[in-house]
Amino acid sequence: MATYDPFRDLDRLASSLFDTRRGPRRMPMDLYRDGDHYVLTADLPGIDPGSVDIDVDGQLLTIRAERTLTSGEDVKWITREREAASFLRQLNLGQGIDTERISASYDNGVLSVTIPVSEKAKPRKIEVMSEGGTPTIKAHESNDAPQPIEQ
Repeated sequence: MATYDPFRDLDRLASSLFDTRRGPRRMPMDLYRDGDHYVLTADLPGIDPGSVDIDVDGQLLTIRAERTLTSGEDVKWITREREAASFLRQLNLGQGIDTERISASYDNGVLSVTIPVSEKAKPRKIEVMSEGGTPTIKAHESNDAPQPIEQ
């Protein structure tokens, strides 16, 4: 059951009055690894999918999006809490990412970006041979792959 909190309303009002930031807003996101790829999901409600722009420059992944609001000429607003805004998020992908195969989709206000791990960064086994040519030790790399770093 929801309860009325007058301080929440006061905080929302104060934030809207004193928020002078007109630049790009940050988009909330989740990032996790699923097998051989990372998955980034970002909330972008009310965004036209055509306004979403994803760039990779070297190891820097940049996501931009724009929310525009339409208004009819004879419209008389009762309340208007949503505002037009631009969103920006940048991530340093680090080494071990296959930047050529990054893909993205947008569904129900959620942007999903799939970031594959490159073949050379995947764990592999190394067989150690003895002088006689028979394997004596089998070694493998740990499953600790490079992690994307947020800027």
